[in-house]
Amino acid sequence: MRATANGRFVALATVGVAVVLGTAYTLGQSMVTEPAPRATGASTSAAEPHYADQPPESAGPSPSGHTAASPTAGPDGGVEQPGETEPSEPDLFGARSTTGSAEVALTFDDGPDPQYTPQVLALLRQYGVKATFCVVGENARDHPDLVQAIVADGHTLCNHSWQHDVLLGKRSPDLIRADLLRTNAAIRDAVPTASISYFRQPGGAWTYPVVSAAEDLGMTPLHWTVDPADWTLPGAAQIADIVSAGVRSGSVVLLHDAGGDRQGTVDSLHRILPDLTARFRLEALPTTGTT
Repeated sequence: MRATANGRFVALATVGVAVVLGTAYTLGQSMVTEPAPRATGASTSAAEPHYADQPPESAGPSPSGHTAASPTAGPDGGVEQPGETEPSEPDLFGARSTTGSAEVALTFDDGPDPQYTPQVLALLRQYGVKATFCVVGENARDHPDLVQAIVADGHTLCNHSWQHDVLLGKRSPDLIRADLLRTNAAIRDAVPTASISYFRQPGGAWTYPVVSAAEDLGMTPLHWTVDPADWTLPGAAQIADIVSAGVRSGSVVLLHDAGGDRQGTVDSLHRILPDLTARFRLEALPTTGTT
């Protein structure tokens, strides 16, 4: 009997110890802090450099409605190449984004520049192409001879604000109008009879007040269809590839002849011009605006 009692005691004691140990383990686990998630190494920054006709990423999608750096899914389920997606019309406040015909328009922003504009003009002359130059007022003031050369070659002029003010559309109506008039005056100081038929808002950051001011002064607000993001300096080959793949009948192509190192853009024209002239009719936008 004593042995049996001792055995029962040992069994009960063993069970008790197991219960205590189990409870302690569970309690301990509940007190352990979950490890922090591991960093993936991916990050985005609103302070990334940006320039020319693209707003910073923090401003949301580009007003052109597309990203030139990577392909996107097309409406038919296929893949669109960079530069193909049409602009988002509600963001443009009525600004024009196509030629309105089968013709294709090359546009060059931010000039004139004494290093790159003459090279662009020479190549356009070589291929018999007329283009549209969106000039910055202070550059027109500093290089009137280049404005004269643009007009002498039969190209169309476009007002691109006095100092490439991306926030111009958010200024007061009076300041917007004064900026556009000052830029037009600098252009006409170089070429008194110049027709300035278009206005392009820097960064494509259109607002109703800036569109309204341009139209009141007889200028058509001009956006774009194809943007190879040449301002990011991707190299001549990539610029040419995006333009060649993205152009359709009626496209307006955005390029730059100033605002930074534009040699890649100049070099890309050696491929863009023979390719596009073989497939489309390239013309300057008509001078039907202010005179």
